[in-house]
This record gives sequence, C-alpha cells and structure tokens, in this order.
Amino acid sequence: MKQRILIIDDDIDLCRLLKNNLEQEGYCVCTCYNGVIGLCEFQKNNYQLVVLDIMLPLKNGYEVLSKIRENSVIPVLMLTAKDSEGDKVSGLRMGADDYLTKPFSNSEFLARIASLLRRYTIFNPSNHLEQSIAVGGLVINSSRREVHKDGVLLELTAKEFDLLFFFAENPGKVFTKKQIYRAVWNEEYAFDDNNIMVHIRRLRKKIEDNPENPNYILTVWGVGYKLSGEIK
Repeated sequence: MKQRILIIDDDIDLCRLLKNNLEQEGYCVCTCYNGVIGLCEFQKNNYQLVVLDIMLPLKNGYEVLSKIRENSVIPVLMLTAKDSEGDKVSGLRMGADDYLTKPFSNSEFLARIASLLRRYTIFNPSNHLEQSIAVGGLVINSSRREVHKDGVLLELTAKEFDLLFFFAENPGKVFTKKQIYRAVWNEEYAFDDNNIMVHIRRLRKKIEDNPENPNYILTVWGVGYKLSGEIK
C-alpha cells in the first residue's frame, strides 16, 4: 500500500510542486494550506508522515505540532523560510523529527522523507501496517479489513472487501474483467463475467447512496470498471 503524506503549508505553488514530486516517487499526498484545516485533516485520516511549515495562518506550525504530539509519534518534517538556529531548536524540542530551511533542493527533500519513513517503519512496524485509504465518505482499513461509510461500519464479505480494496489501491485506473478476476480471485480468468458483475452489484448496494447511479465504482462501457472519487 502507498505511504500517505500530509503537507501543511500556505505556499500553494510549493505544495503543488512537493505533491507532484512525492507522487512521482509513489507516495499518496494530501495538501492543506492553513494550520486549522491541516490539523483537522491529520486527526481525521491516517498518515505516515507530516510535512509542516512554521509560518501558517490561523494556527502556526508549532501549535499544530504540539497537538500532533499529544497522541502520535508520526514523523514530522518542519519547513521554514527562517534560517534561525532558535527556530530549529524550538521545533526539535517540541517533537519535530527533522528540519529543512527554504529554499531546498528536491533531491534533499526526497532523501529526508525517505529517511524519516524508513526509521519510522523500523521502529514502529505496527503503525506502518495500520493504514487506511479514504475516498469520498469511505474509509478502508487494510489491517482490520474494515470499511466505514460516513463513520458507520459496513458489513462486507471477504471478497467484497478484496474487490473494493483492489480498486482503492488503484484509483481512477480502468480494469477489464479479466484483470479484476486475476487480481481479486487470484485465478486465471474463465470468462465468468457473471461472478464479477454479481459481486460488484452487491458491493454497490452497500457503499453507494444510489446503486443505480454509482459515485464510487463506475462502469466503463466496453472496457470494465474503475474507482472514482477523491483519494485522501
């Protein structure tokens, strides 16, 4: 599963650049532009790393970091435009794991990210495994094999969960029935279209507001199916 990174920085252009660079490395990235929304996003979803600017509107980086550290040991890489020893010491004392002063190179940024995630995975293996994918109102937890919709636990069969999780790991990508069957059933495709269609129909009844007009699992006529929606 992709590791998920939250960027909280009010520099929209920088956020877009960092998000693009991280996604090219295979990470799943969410960006927020002020401290209040960033903290809300962190508390709502599971992340493996936070990139946090100090100078933020509404709630500064130190305040956000303090709230994060109340109940999480997730690695935090702090960013600042200030080149002050005092700022670095303050951030590190409050629980930041690393520090980068703007401007910085993309190669250094990616190296710091990889290093922090590697250390976090080694020393906190259970946290690495406890990962969720959020899409729209759905939250899909891989380790507990649970799916919540708008906070309500859904009763999915094992195959329905496998099917939804397969789509969630590949958002927006269109799959043929043959590809779906091989990936989810782990068997060679035997032209059993009905089996796939039945499972998708049952899954839609459980996750869609209107199964006849789905918002999540969409039919791509003449090709197959795909998962639609904003992955967080």
